[in-house]
Amino acid sequence: MTDITDAYFTNLISRLEELKQTLAGPMAQAAAVILDAARGDKRVYVFGTGHSHMLAEEVHYRAGGLAFTVPVLVGSAMLHEGAVISSVYERTQGLVRPMLERYGMQPGDVIIIASNSGVNAAPIEAADYARDIGAKVIAITSIAYSSAIANGRRRLADVADVVLDNGLPPGDAVVDLEGTGLRVGPVSTAVGVTIINAIFAEVASELSKSGNASVYLSANMPGAAEINQKLVKKYRPRNPHL
Repeated sequence: MTDITDAYFTNLISRLEELKQTLAGPMAQAAAVILDAARGDKRVYVFGTGHSHMLAEEVHYRAGGLAFTVPVLVGSAMLHEGAVISSVYERTQGLVRPMLERYGMQPGDVIIIASNSGVNAAPIEAADYARDIGAKVIAITSIAYSSAIANGRRRLADVADVVLDNGLPPGDAVVDLEGTGLRVGPVSTAVGVTIINAIFAEVASELSKSGNASVYLSANMPGAAEINQKLVKKYRPRNPHL
């Protein structure tokens, strides 16, 4: 392993170890909010723009994942239809609300919004929309990043019901390239995925105690086809991506 790869692994591992402690309380709060929604047959939506949208894809139809999750996948706010224009969209007011309306979000639902910078228009508008209709908002964001660049603007952390501070530095990347002034090795996706999967595992554990854990199996596992088919049939009416 080279010095650079070692530095990246060391940095990421140390951050995860620290977050295991600092986020224990907020993660428990998030799990409780999601558990309450699940017991009421509500849905948990996951939304992010740019690279943050990968958290929504991570939990969608996922082996070992909860079937009542719904990814909010809007092409113009992701990367595959044009990375540059997606950066414009995520900073433009008024675009997210009509996008979210197609998902039929309801009072008592939950939306997890991932935004590392925490100041762009799209994630904040998504939070406002959810709260307007009576849904709970969980934010995965960097307080240090949003505090450094807010300049008086609203932050996602200011409008969420539960804030999961990923502890990342402004700019995301964590490994210095000596003599260049550049940094490489972004970690927000790895950290965000770890946070959300840990919370969902806790929720599934609690639901399993009453025999109500709706968890997908890997398609290659015995019995997966039957189990997954039942879950898809149940949750497809409120998940346009199934």
